[in-house]
Amino acid sequence: MEKPDGGWNGWLAVFGAFLALFCSFGQMNAFGTYQSWYSDHQLSGYSQFSISWIGSLQLWTFFFMGGPIGRLFDAYGPSPVILFGTLVLTFSTLMTSISTKYYEFLLFQGFFFGLSVASLFYPSLAAVSTHFDKYRASALGIAAAGSGVGGVVYPIMLRNLFARTGYAWSVRASTLLSVACCVVALATVKKEGRKKCSGWIDVKMFKDACFMLLATGSFFVCLGIFTPFFYIVCYAEDQALVSQHTAFYVLSVMNAGGVFGRIVPAILSDKIGRFNLLIPASFLAGLSCLIFWMIAKTMIAVMGFSAVYGFLSGAFISVITPCVAQISDINEIGTRIGVLYTLISVPSLVGGPIAGALVQYQGGSYTGMIGLSGSSIIFGSLFILACRLKINRNICARV
Repeated sequence: MEKPDGGWNGWLAVFGAFLALFCSFGQMNAFGTYQSWYSDHQLSGYSQFSISWIGSLQLWTFFFMGGPIGRLFDAYGPSPVILFGTLVLTFSTLMTSISTKYYEFLLFQGFFFGLSVASLFYPSLAAVSTHFDKYRASALGIAAAGSGVGGVVYPIMLRNLFARTGYAWSVRASTLLSVACCVVALATVKKEGRKKCSGWIDVKMFKDACFMLLATGSFFVCLGIFTPFFYIVCYAEDQALVSQHTAFYVLSVMNAGGVFGRIVPAILSDKIGRFNLLIPASFLAGLSCLIFWMIAKTMIAVMGFSAVYGFLSGAFISVITPCVAQISDINEIGTRIGVLYTLISVPSLVGGPIAGALVQYQGGSYTGMIGLSGSSIIFGSLFILACRLKINRNICARV
């Protein structure tokens, strides 16, 4: 039987997934704005290293919960999981708006918000994957672009609202926008195919050499890929002498690059092969850190790096999911995507704090942090190359 490839329900699912990622992963991409604000206001007595643990806990929770949520998706479909995510997102952001203590930010903005992002992200993309085959990467790229658009909108919106209405009401306004997006996603994101009830852990996937090579590569890539999103605002203020009122636009430029990075490479990957695109995108993302970011000392240079890196990192975030789907059975897509993200939860947790510790250790210099970020991404891309060669050793083959 030929696999489905889109249709009305498929493109409705893409639209709903776009909105789900806009308000979840897109908002998580805006943490650099929160970190800059906290360092001057609620958490001014804490170091950048300590504040970065909030964003890292978001990422760790988001990634770690991938396995369980992917399994729930395969068993029950997307609707119950997205409903749960909507409720948790509402609770976490409202509680964040009234938080004043460090542990409260860790709990509500770190853990609970990360849980809500996971509950919206995984079932949305996994559901889209079940509707498409030939144009799967294109559909997933359009859906994933929602996180890039959110990463552009939320920093600008929050920073302007912080100045006009204060912190608490700014976060509540973002909650209202997010809930509206979640409601549409809940109505439109549906799964194609039967539900599957099996064991929580499929040991066979850990014996799959291709899957494990892809997971190992993703592990090292994620040790460094989110560091620029956390620190580019602080870097712009400290190294490029950009004012606080302008610096947060740098993060929006990075996320704007990510919008194009999620769509254009994904469409191209359906033509030339998903692994064929993922490998150079990952390698060049790391190389851009080591070369472009390392020498960026003016506002124009930092903006330029942000756009380039946003595009390349967006390509990785967009194409990694169809790569997992490509080497998975249709009824195991949710579980495998989730397990991959669970495995990379550890580097996502420690990457930000390690970067902050390096900045502290070097007395405010960002050289060590940039070096670690870029080199870990490049190292991870080599494992993904090994995965691609395991699938097909013919360099010219469409993989």
